[in-house]
Amino acid sequence: MLPDVTRLDGAARTRRPVVRVAVRADDPLTRAGLIRELQGGPGIELLDDAEDADVVVAVAGPDLDSLPGGRARLVLIADRPRPAHLWPAIEHGLAVLVPRGEVTTARLLRAIADAHHGRGDLPADQLGSLLRGLTRLHAETLAPRDLTLSGLSRRETDVLRLLADGLDTAEIATRLTYSERTVKNIVHGLLTRLGLRNRTHAVAYALRHELI
Repeated sequence: MLPDVTRLDGAARTRRPVVRVAVRADDPLTRAGLIRELQGGPGIELLDDAEDADVVVAVAGPDLDSLPGGRARLVLIADRPRPAHLWPAIEHGLAVLVPRGEVTTARLLRAIADAHHGRGDLPADQLGSLLRGLTRLHAETLAPRDLTLSGLSRRETDVLRLLADGLDTAEIATRLTYSERTVKNIVHGLLTRLGLRNRTHAVAYALRHELI
């Protein structure tokens, strides 16, 4: 459910936290129908520009690569999406997958609320397919390059954890049996690749994104 209405001093006016929603579909009639279903929904503000949306509702079939890669979370409407649709959806913030046969106004509103609050919802068969794909990705692409699913190497993760514990370069080098130059190179490479300012920023980034 979307957040409850808060009444102010018994006044008739109400105030709701608003979820900004954009709708994407290849078929103009389908898009118009979804907009009609969501118009007037409690706590919903419909936008034309997905760049400014909190949640994007998209029908599988459009070119998902054309969606903005910003902070919006994605509600995908699909029957049994192929990996060609599922992976781009994940790259664009997939949070909830709604089977076409379950699309009702109430179901869409619940999906939007779940996505907005970071609650994921995938059918069991799609979750299994996703996990198998992640396993292949790790085995065939990431592990040979010493990367993890977080996008960090194991060495970067180890160094960040010790930085978060307050250790300095010399202490980290001793703990990991690296040279101090190696530790400095690991930190420098991490800062450069992620566009971070300094070690404190790197630790904050890792904690905020739950990488360590």
